[in-house]
Amino acid sequence: MTSAYDRYRAADDDRPDQAWAWLLHGAGEDNMGADGAPERVPVPEPAADQMLVRIDSVGLCFSDVKIMRQGGSHPKLYNRDLAKDPTRLGHEVSLTVVEVGDELADRFHAGQRLAVQPDIYQDGKSTAYGYTIPGGLIQHHVMGTEMLDTDDGVCLLPLPDSMGYAEASTLEPWGCVMAAYTQRRRLEPKAGGTMWIVGRPGDERDYEFSAGLDAPSTIVLTDAPASVAALVEGTSATVVVRDGLGADDYQALVDELTDGAGFDDIVLLDPRSATTAGAVATHIARRGTLNLVGETALDGLVDLDVGRLHYDYTAYLGGRGPDIAASYGEARNRCDLRSRGTTVFVGAGGPMGLMHVQRAMQQADGPRTIVATEVSDERLRSLVDRLGHLAADNDCELVTFNSQTSEQSLHDFVMELTDGRGADDVVVSVPISEVMAEADTIMAPDGMLVFFAGVPNGTLAPMDLSRVYLANAQYTGTSGLTIHDQQQVVDLAEAGELSPGSIVGAVGGMRAAKDGLAALVEGRYSGKVLIFPQIHDLPLMGLDELAEKLPEVAAKLGPGGTWNGDVERALFDSQLGG
Repeated sequence: MTSAYDRYRAADDDRPDQAWAWLLHGAGEDNMGADGAPERVPVPEPAADQMLVRIDSVGLCFSDVKIMRQGGSHPKLYNRDLAKDPTRLGHEVSLTVVEVGDELADRFHAGQRLAVQPDIYQDGKSTAYGYTIPGGLIQHHVMGTEMLDTDDGVCLLPLPDSMGYAEASTLEPWGCVMAAYTQRRRLEPKAGGTMWIVGRPGDERDYEFSAGLDAPSTIVLTDAPASVAALVEGTSATVVVRDGLGADDYQALVDELTDGAGFDDIVLLDPRSATTAGAVATHIARRGTLNLVGETALDGLVDLDVGRLHYDYTAYLGGRGPDIAASYGEARNRCDLRSRGTTVFVGAGGPMGLMHVQRAMQQADGPRTIVATEVSDERLRSLVDRLGHLAADNDCELVTFNSQTSEQSLHDFVMELTDGRGADDVVVSVPISEVMAEADTIMAPDGMLVFFAGVPNGTLAPMDLSRVYLANAQYTGTSGLTIHDQQQVVDLAEAGELSPGSIVGAVGGMRAAKDGLAALVEGRYSGKVLIFPQIHDLPLMGLDELAEKLPEVAAKLGPGGTWNGDVERALFDSQLGG
């Protein structure tokens, strides 16, 4: 007899007239739903340029909590009056096409399974599924040009038959993790941009610029050495000289020459003052670069805008010189974890931290030693239970550390572990500037510090920028993802090199979505919370609760009690009748 799961996968059900949905009517959890429950809403017939989709699974994210708390004041909602025009949360979505309008018949078909890429631009304006565009906490809805005709084309990813619904919902967060190790920084002088070269009075070094100096259309010189002034004279750029400036004069220069946007590229020669370096760094444009060239360490730490590293992709490059151009390019600026090195994951026990740790474990020729830090022994135990088997399978060592219970500081622990060298890579999934600053102290001189968690632009943290030019240290951060990042996850999963479902921590039905958001706030589960909208009354439960509540489902869990396709099949069979 055909199982309930197989019948569900066949997607041959008729188009419903109504669907259960969680609408957000304003800021605060009391404005989500009606009387604390989902609402019945009509399901329209798709127009010629639309299609009707069934939402199969939704991963909950702390971004959903932010929207629920902020309501229409959230930046991606543009002060929308949600009382009149509500939205829906849910951007980590797996769906199935139910019905296709005539104009889309050559592109989509009923039964087709897709995952959503929610980070969308329409005519250059940032929108997003689950934000501006009502998202996946609904059983069925129509989808049209807002998703199918964007600046980047279709924001939907075809799924292989081998991938389950829950796994497909993890493609968005997994894609964000992959994006953290994919070069997002601009590493060459911007063509047609504005470059600012800041020298130090008294510097008589003979500098070179072997490539890239022809790129800028405008070059601004401040106290530049004679050798640099001579190099600039040989370009086609408009040259502007502004000598003798102090930090108080920088903003006026930015306003005059870049309309306040900041310089696309800044070159700081023979830096000595941490204060000056920090003042100059505040005037990098979005996706701009600061190239530090020198042989002498700064006189202290630099208060760096760690929010912009994450959200604006500002790049800090450097080298000893005399060739200024040697700082640029992929060869000197890595973005992935050092092979067979030591990587520290700060905040490893949360859903995103778990994914970073798992990726490192399953990465071909990845780190040899992986340090997972948390402030909760329970979360560390859960991490080891869930992922410990992968360390043995992939020739790496998993070490855990809790700074709240250890007699050592994190710095002393890492230095002891690495014989005083420091970690090759440090990945921070905690949005606290003090934690980010501490992470810098445990990094090796030529290490990489990745700010995965975002703090608001303007948040400063002291960083040792001397290491950028003296030892080739890397400071990076990323926000968001592309559909190509999600495709990379699919490809790795298909090749058996990544098990995306391993980070599922709890599951529930449609009515449990609000409880799932509360669980995120409380940190109730270490893994991702997955909602199945078509299973209406399944209460929220962690995978470790399945043995007691749904033993026939728990029997299918994989190593470490992890989610897989067999668990999903058993769950749907138990809840949908057979």
